[in-house]
Amino acid sequence: HLSLEQQRELQADLEMASHIQRNLLPKQDVKLDGWELHYHYAPVGSVSGDYCDVIPASNGAGENYFLLGDVSGHGVASSMLMTQLHATFRSLVSLSLPVSKLVEMVNRIFCESVPTGHYATLVCGRASRSGDVEISNAGHLPVLAVQNGKVARLGATSVPLGMFCSGSFPVQKVQLGAGDSLVLYTDGLSEARNPRDAEYGIGRLTNL
Repeated sequence: HLSLEQQRELQADLEMASHIQRNLLPKQDVKLDGWELHYHYAPVGSVSGDYCDVIPASNGAGENYFLLGDVSGHGVASSMLMTQLHATFRSLVSLSLPVSKLVEMVNRIFCESVPTGHYATLVCGRASRSGDVEISNAGHLPVLAVQNGKVARLGATSVPLGMFCSGSFPVQKVQLGAGDSLVLYTDGLSEARNPRDAEYGIGRLTNL
């Protein structure tokens, strides 16, 4: 029921929102303290509730925080909540908190400011120059740790952000060496379907 001019204005707004969201993503093919980062971002629509970031720690210890999340829902509302998560993490990382405490603080802020029923699954980790990695998985899909031709799944250790305003977010620890990898992904990959409507699934991704 929009006029042609209104349609053009709406499309221009969506394109600007998409441009802003893409500018929040980390740089591609980054090398930090012995780690290499590569990612693929392909939203279904103009904007997305998917979120990823890499933030160097401010303590000068050769540590980097990495984040991957998925806000419930679709479209502009989810993208706005994703932007809020991005800003909150960026603000609090400078405090050099333990991963569990960082996610706990972000959860409280997120929970108190979003409408009821909205939540976000999230992986928050901290990787050191030595290969030590701490990961808190808040209701997200399993992280895949690829080492020596074998794949270990690091599943969720807590509920998604925003479901409860208080709670703990335990971490898992893994030691990676040269050539090892961590694979993080959203359900856009694991729930992709072929022409026969079969879901790709975590099993196929693990085999790949």
